[in-house]
Amino acid sequence: MNKIVLAIHGGAGTILRSSLTEEKEKAYRKGLKDALDAGYAVLNSGGIALDAVQTAVMSLENCPLFNAGKGSVFTFDKKHEMDASIMDGKSLKAGAVSGIRNVKNPVELARAIMDQTEHVYLCGDGAEQFAKKAGLSFEPDQYFFDQFRFDQLMELSSTDKTILDHSEKKFGTVGAVALDIHGDIAAATSTGGMTNKRYGRVGDSPIIGAGTYANNSTCAVSCTGHGEFFIRAVVAYDISCLIEYKGLSLKEACRTVVLDKLVKTGGEGGIIAVNKAGEYELVFNSEGMYRACKDNNGMEMLAIYKD
Repeated sequence: MNKIVLAIHGGAGTILRSSLTEEKEKAYRKGLKDALDAGYAVLNSGGIALDAVQTAVMSLENCPLFNAGKGSVFTFDKKHEMDASIMDGKSLKAGAVSGIRNVKNPVELARAIMDQTEHVYLCGDGAEQFAKKAGLSFEPDQYFFDQFRFDQLMELSSTDKTILDHSEKKFGTVGAVALDIHGDIAAATSTGGMTNKRYGRVGDSPIIGAGTYANNSTCAVSCTGHGEFFIRAVVAYDISCLIEYKGLSLKEACRTVVLDKLVKTGGEGGIIAVNKAGEYELVFNSEGMYRACKDNNGMEMLAIYKD
């Protein structure tokens, strides 16, 4: 059997052992494990990388612990505005969406945009209209309500500040990258954005080349971090370019961008990446990153903290 690999992330940031109770840590690990198992099952049965990353991300979107889908944070006006993207390394086709409300699984909408339209990126009301036409699931506001997220908003509601998911400075984007039995790779990313965000702010997650990128010739990348910095640095595509134009290895490219370039500009966060050879990287410059990966050589890893 050819090599298969799946890697996922559930956000990066200041994630310390002291900031998580034993019960909360166990819940996060279960959420990661469930998503890893769901996505890997697709690959293990001969499925394609695109389906695997979508399945894994949908699992994370359905878990209220992660800032995507059901667990999305609140905007300034007490709503949820969600973003997502997906990209196929074989065809270089991509789908992306931003500023949507009530769509149960934003990454599913991104996939529908890629598969069913001539476009790459839809936003807001128009994207929701298309989601209805495509027959995707919608949920009422109550489905997305989480008391912890609402309390975060209330702490900031009288200020102009935004926070990236948790008060302990966690960048709560979720994502997945995969290599399938056919030798193709794919990437997907989804987020609820910033607590107390306004003016239709959009981060890097739905932007192809910034938060998500996949090319069979180089690598598949999904990012999590302070979106403005990842957009300016075009992080996902920069990693691909270092491989394509400078001949760097996947490891060298990921570390150059995350541990050097981003740090110099003040960008905090991390990435997951995989290539056609089955090599994978989970690199971050923060105190922790919710992450997991698995391949068919017996490797399975699930971690939260830096050490």
